[in-house]
Amino acid sequence: MTLPLFPVLLLVVAMINIVWYQRASHELSKVMAAGGAIVCLVWGFAIAHWSILLLGLFFLLKFRSMPLIFSPSASRY
Repeated sequence: MTLPLFPVLLLVVAMINIVWYQRASHELSKVMAAGGAIVCLVWGFAIAHWSILLLGLFFLLKFRSMPLIFSPSASRY
């Protein structure tokens, strides 16, 4: 069983990598920061408890205004 703080730690490391990506001037530093952020986010979501994942899904569905795909007035092209 993983520590409950470990997914939060991975999220913090991912956010630090994103800030590092925005401030980096060299291409290699940007690639390393983006790669580290992606790995931390994927790993953090993979080991997170299912209730945390459902809470995140709830917030995405509640606060995201998304047009209906299957409505007759929606254009696909």
